Amino acid sequence: MLSVPGLCWLCRMPLRMSRWGICSVCTRAFERQPPCCPQCGLSATRVDIPCGRCLQKPPPWGDLVAVDNYVQPLSSLIHQFKFSRQTQLAGPLARLLILAVLQARRSRGLPAVDLLISVPLHRRRHWRRGYNQSDLLCRPLSRWLRCDWQPDALKRTHATAVQHRLSARLRKRNLKNAFRLDLAVKGRHIAIVDDVVTTGSTVAELSRLLLQSGAATVQVWCLCRTL
Repeated sequence: MLSVPGLCWLCRMPLRMSRWGICSVCTRAFERQPPCCPQCGLSATRVDIPCGRCLQKPPPWGDLVAVDNYVQPLSSLIHQFKFSRQTQLAGPLARLLILAVLQARRSRGLPAVDLLISVPLHRRRHWRRGYNQSDLLCRPLSRWLRCDWQPDALKRTHATAVQHRLSARLRKRNLKNAFRLDLAVKGRHIAIVDDVVTTGSTVAELSRLLLQSGAATVQVWCLCRTL
């Protein structure tokens, strides 16, 4: 689906600011998502303290911010952005994400970061798709937040099987030693930016790599967290 410039991607009503891509009415709908754990991003009764799962076995990252669950209409926008070359959705989707980040800073004291890192694609998958969707999200986010972004900080060292086709156990095995860090991150406060977090295996592997390399803190920012 192509969007006429000046119309909301979702409700097709005219936009006051055409570059936003999604109107304020549709944007507010994303603020009414169910309560989720601030650390793992899964359903929880409290949004200000980690859930029981995280208290027993916390993920390697510190905080997770997501715009919504992987449901309509956001899932359709992500699918168009990721697989149908609708790269003009990068700005509107990044805007939804920064609004979620700013809301998390106000409501739960989410700490600021000084470095954004995008989840890397293997060079062959990058070549087939023509772009890395995480890079396209990071570009406006780094400008709006005035923080560093290093698109080449992480490399995927070998082509792995597509994650969404694997079980949770196989996802972890699939990602073992799949990434290389080419940036000094000691003392940095980092946010890993991705489009969708499902089991969390990818961002967990990246978080461990960053923390082992001296990162002070690691957050995960995504458009969707699959609940």
